[in-house]
Amino acid sequence: MGLLARIRKEWFIIGIVLVILAAKLQPSVGVRGGPLKPEITVAYVAVSLIFFNSGLSLKTEELTSALLHVRLHLFVQSFTLIFFPLAIWLLLRVLALTAIDQWLLRGLQTVSCMPPPVSSAVILTKAVGGNEAAAIFNSAFGSFLGIVVTPVLLLLFLGSSSSVPFSTIFSQLFMTVVVPLILGQVCRSFLREFLERKKPPFGAVSSAVLLMIIYTTFCDTFSIPDIELDPTSLLLVVLIIFSIQLSFMLLTFAFSTRSGSGFSPADTVAIIFCSTHKSLTLGIPMLKIVFEGYEHLSLISVPLLIYHPAQILIGSVLVPTIRDWMNSRQKSSLLLRQGPIPTLLP
Repeated sequence: MGLLARIRKEWFIIGIVLVILAAKLQPSVGVRGGPLKPEITVAYVAVSLIFFNSGLSLKTEELTSALLHVRLHLFVQSFTLIFFPLAIWLLLRVLALTAIDQWLLRGLQTVSCMPPPVSSAVILTKAVGGNEAAAIFNSAFGSFLGIVVTPVLLLLFLGSSSSVPFSTIFSQLFMTVVVPLILGQVCRSFLREFLERKKPPFGAVSSAVLLMIIYTTFCDTFSIPDIELDPTSLLLVVLIIFSIQLSFMLLTFAFSTRSGSGFSPADTVAIIFCSTHKSLTLGIPMLKIVFEGYEHLSLISVPLLIYHPAQILIGSVLVPTIRDWMNSRQKSSLLLRQGPIPTLLP
């Protein structure tokens, strides 16, 4: 394979490296309030584009079918909003015996209480070729659910409470998720023949948008002001976060592929990403509201700022591996349904 062909095939991984380097060199460009205005271009325009793109590319019957996949939805929402926080709470009982900064540990607990994101899980599921419709539903529904559930979980595990502007967050989610998705479906009804004939690169568009999200996320991460933080504690938290993500991805994979689970390989892909990803877009505003006035808010926010880019990096790196697994499983299922190929005897 030539160099140019290799670059074309691996352009997304190369893009991730380049945008991270760009964010490291000049983080002020993509931070909140910076020249790129990510509080508008990412929070509204990029997320809206992702769901408009999904609405345009998804067949209406696929979206309708996904809405009725109740078992999958229960699995994802129960894992991310019940099992995840409880598992981290138990883990923190052990980590509390170590010398890791207690405020960073509280930050890990806040991460566990966050709803799924409305962008990365959908894009990665689409990149693999999984059940994108199920990923869209669970990301959107989980985010709406998180508006109510996340503050309750924070109160339960951390004892912090505050008034949360439900109407503001609900309106933002409705305008950036539901409305673009519906508009995409409406446009598809008029452009169906053209889309099926031309087959636009919907996946490439979503991946390009994800690179923008990665860039602005790392700009925020690299621009964290110097705070009194033990480097050893920070390194341990980074290792713990990567371990949690990989462990939970393996756990969801094991449960969704076990005999009798009733999930297809495409369903498993959506489950892996939607169950283990956490929202930074909703998470940071919620932390600022719930922990308003806390002098250690910056420390509490650090694990979420690490978790978000980590989940995108891990997911992006694993896309080819998961895609190969899904394709092989789908081929095996197809061969089993077709039965043995008859041979001609002499």
